Amino acid sequence: MASVKVKIDKDLYDKIKKLAEMSGYSSADEFIGHCLEKEAAAFEGSDSEEEIKKKLKGLGYLS
Repeated sequence: MASVKVKIDKDLYDKIKKLAEMSGYSSADEFIGHCLEKEAAAFEGSDSEEEIKKKLKGLGYLS
């Protein structure tokens, strides 16, 4: 599997690393991947941009 680098704030990464260890993940990368997969799954089956925006708004990502 190919990988891609993403930049995040160091303080956030430190929190994620601690959460990953406490939750039994093998790494912060595994924890982040799982979180992103879970969030992306919420949008599967969305047919339109408007429907996706509505879901993002409902999750608090858009105002």
